Amino acid sequence: MTPDLMEEGARRVTAYAQAAARHRTASGGRAAGFARPIVPGEVDTTHGRILYLEDVSVSFDGFRAINKLSLDIAPGELRCIIGPNGAGKTTMMDIITGKTRPDAGTVFFGSTIDLLRYKEAEIAQMGIGRKFQKPTVFEQLTVYENLELALKTDKGVFASMRFRPDSAEGDRLAEVLRTIHLAPHADRLAGTLSHGQKQWLEIGMLLMQDPKLLLLDEPVAGMTDEETERTAELFLSLEGQHSLVVVEHDMKFVEQLTQGHKKVTVLHEGSVLAEGKLADVQSNDKVVEVYLGR
Repeated sequence: MTPDLMEEGARRVTAYAQAAARHRTASGGRAAGFARPIVPGEVDTTHGRILYLEDVSVSFDGFRAINKLSLDIAPGELRCIIGPNGAGKTTMMDIITGKTRPDAGTVFFGSTIDLLRYKEAEIAQMGIGRKFQKPTVFEQLTVYENLELALKTDKGVFASMRFRPDSAEGDRLAEVLRTIHLAPHADRLAGTLSHGQKQWLEIGMLLMQDPKLLLLDEPVAGMTDEETERTAELFLSLEGQHSLVVVEHDMKFVEQLTQGHKKVTVLHEGSVLAEGKLADVQSNDKVVEVYLGR
């Protein structure tokens, strides 16, 4: 979630506290939308790739966190990234989203957008959504209000004060509520949800932005078995409509997501150690030695 959206959420919480009798009041005050494209048109995926990294490297105080990493993701693909702690998975996401600048290499979103030319907020506006391990929702707002806040609308002060969802926006809100399994809980305060439900809500907030690419960092950490299974169902339902990159340690969850011929990427010491079907990487001697055998 971007700083802009977090700031806007804090303002919304204050506004609701001051006007508790009003239900679903408009969001206030944020100067710019979270995911409005900064360039017109769609992401160019005519070459069959929505994300492309080549020979990316970055060091911190002499430690090579990413070492000539090359990776590509197809439009609509669901890719799981696994690997031991310190393999560079989070740093990779930081580079894609503009939080960290690499020392060398190429990072493209589609065929034409050089992500290294843009700042973190601009990259989010282009249609790359990132979810961290710990859910960040506005607990004093309802589920519905959290999703409403994330709508792609004009977030200027006066527009926000007058905002009410139109028919299409209302349909979109209802669709996302169903997708994330929270339609029966639309009027509940987000703070009363279970950990898994909060994770789904934050994913729903990202979906309200119409992202082309979702980066999901250990999304089922701390979930119950039932919540983990439903999260797998959710991600599989998004596959094809969005490209998903899922960083995860829960191998049972990875297995649920990668049945068939889906590709899994194993990172180690900042580069790709192995790539292929889950069964193939699980039988790879190097992977067993550095990760699965631990």
